[in-house]
Amino acid sequence: MRILGCIALNVFKESVRDKVLYNLVFFAVLLIAVSFLLGQLTAGQDMKIIKDLGLAAMSWFGLFIAVFIGIGLVSKEVERKSIYSLLSKPIRREELVIGKYLGLVLTLLVNLSIMTVAYYLVLGGMAWMMGGWHLPIWEAPAIDPRLIKAIVMILLQLMMVTAIALLFSTFSTPLLSAALTFGFYIVGHFNADLKTFETVVDSKPLIYLARALYYLLPNFAALDIKAQVVHGQPVPLGGLLMNAAYALTFIGALLTAATLIFRQRDFK
Repeated sequence: MRILGCIALNVFKESVRDKVLYNLVFFAVLLIAVSFLLGQLTAGQDMKIIKDLGLAAMSWFGLFIAVFIGIGLVSKEVERKSIYSLLSKPIRREELVIGKYLGLVLTLLVNLSIMTVAYYLVLGGMAWMMGGWHLPIWEAPAIDPRLIKAIVMILLQLMMVTAIALLFSTFSTPLLSAALTFGFYIVGHFNADLKTFETVVDSKPLIYLARALYYLLPNFAALDIKAQVVHGQPVPLGGLLMNAAYALTFIGALLTAATLIFRQRDFK
């Protein structure tokens, strides 16, 4: 456990020193501020637009952090030849993989927390200028605690993306890993369509293939509750717990595969 903590903390420190990471956080906060300005242009829809764009900013900029740092967690060590000195120490390969994953998750958590504070400050400032915390024209209050549910789901999505990027980085090049990770992210948002694929085709093999892909590919759409929260719709706690359990199970499977692949690699 101590080794995992040391590796994770080292990854976090390296990520904080990364200028790309600072730029992504800066632009995420900037986009939240821009959403505040855009909200002024639409009477009655300003708060909804701010919430929509703010959550989207967290999701997309968090995605870039997860992908572009995640693909280098292992491949960077191989390219710099530092993998030899790491493996010569009393560190098991699975500890190295899991420790690096936890370090990037910590980085994402810290940056999402910063963006969440900025997000709520913008919402609070808007409500203060409008003269109320829950005006009749709004579907939900400005400082809505339910937004935290959407942000937690965003974090789980990013944790899944990080695990996917880490898996590909154990055996592929950074460029291909990034392309595959983005591809899985996009496909994962349309994964639910595979479940209803049998309604548009008659071929049994294609139906069975679609069903298999539905269970094998990540289902990011199930974790996307931004629209429900922004529109003030109820989000049952049971559904959130089920989706969280699914995400953690999927992450566990990906990390297991990543450690198995990394354990078989020959760096001689």
